[in-house]
Amino acid sequence: MAGNIVHIGHLSKVACGQGQPLVWIAGPCVIESHDFTLWMGDQLAALANQLKIPLIFKASFDKANRTSGKSFRGPGLQEGLKTLEMVRQRTGLPVTTDIHECCHAEPAGQACDLLQIPAFLARQTDLIQAAARTGKAVNVKKGQFMAPWDMKNVVSKMAEVGNHQLLLTERGSTFGYGQLVNDMRAIPWMQEFGCPVIFDATHSVQKPAGKGDKSDGDRRMVPFLAKAAVACGCDGVFIETHPRPDEALSDGPNMVALADLPALIACCQRLRTALH
Repeated sequence: MAGNIVHIGHLSKVACGQGQPLVWIAGPCVIESHDFTLWMGDQLAALANQLKIPLIFKASFDKANRTSGKSFRGPGLQEGLKTLEMVRQRTGLPVTTDIHECCHAEPAGQACDLLQIPAFLARQTDLIQAAARTGKAVNVKKGQFMAPWDMKNVVSKMAEVGNHQLLLTERGSTFGYGQLVNDMRAIPWMQEFGCPVIFDATHSVQKPAGKGDKSDGDRRMVPFLAKAAVACGCDGVFIETHPRPDEALSDGPNMVALADLPALIACCQRLRTALH
């Protein structure tokens, strides 16, 4: 399927799309602290260099959609973007973060190379177009409540303001109460819109509000889904990772242990090579 090649990055550019290497978007769910995030950036930059893979570093400055208002949300916009900018300068990796309000777009666009629109906000026209107007590449996660073909409207909203640097992400669909499932047909269906498609392997195993005041998940399923998505031809894989997932301040049950990430990436890379 013919598609647009999306270019991401300032110091080290990543190309995502048909005929390009499999892109990895990886990092902790949230900026737990400045020093921890820099350390994670160093670890992932070393891994990218070792495995010779294009990698975009991801961490959130604010988890605005936490199940409970008492949950840890992150350092906020100003301090969080300072940390992400330092990760970018220190490692040379492109960086991404999610934004939740239109006023976040411009400052996040200055510090980051890729702006992410969370799944819950995938229909928010003003937010999508504010991100697009920064001129940066934008990654919109398909809402858990949306069909793959509904994402054509996201493509149109971006095009209306002249930005065609768009990634679409499959991250599961609501299936009953507290469960998500993946229809892998979403990958080729969304690629038909001319956009590279990313597969979010860690949020796909999430069990929203599964622990009452916080989300649950089953990280054991991440490798199976990631490998299936690569076999179905996704253009990139999104994985949240942490050295000690059970101690993480957000989305720990979904995250892959940092020590387990190299083997998973290597396996997916072999699948990608076999396909091509």
